[in-house]
Amino acid sequence: MNALIDDYLSNADRFGAVVDAGGDWTADSPCEGWTARDVLDHLVDTQRDFLTKRDIDPGPRPDGDPHQVWHAHLDGVRRVVADDALVSAEYDGYFGRTSIADTLANFYGFDLVVHRWDLGRALGQDVRWDEDEMDRLEVAMAGFGDALYSEGVCKPAVDVPADASRQTRLLGRMGRRP
Repeated sequence: MNALIDDYLSNADRFGAVVDAGGDWTADSPCEGWTARDVLDHLVDTQRDFLTKRDIDPGPRPDGDPHQVWHAHLDGVRRVVADDALVSAEYDGYFGRTSIADTLANFYGFDLVVHRWDLGRALGQDVRWDEDEMDRLEVAMAGFGDALYSEGVCKPAVDVPADASRQTRLLGRMGRRP
């Protein structure tokens, strides 16, 4: 399988672990105006939208409880990404020429890592990123440039203490208050 797809699926599985641990799905998340369930639905719907706009059918939009929705969605994505030719297909993306695998791994991977923290926070879970995840977030943020602060992406950076942990500094850079 494609190494980029392995990265995407690894991030999706870690996100799924937070979904599986559960909590109050009506609780507010760090994403202004969103509940924990809204964070989950955002990930499902944006990934499905990306795939369907490229004439890739991930199957019907799952419904049910959050666990059912996430795992049914991920099963559909797993089925689609098993096709190496499909995920290697290139297209003209927002940041230039790219592939479906690259977009899933790097753009949606970024979303999965960041929103794993948001979801964990809403559900009362302590989500910690490892050094590799933080390395990838830093690379992604540098690549996004000013687009990181576009409408619907991240809020403007917030100040954090000078001696804050690396994760706290990254969260602050993305407009989140840990």
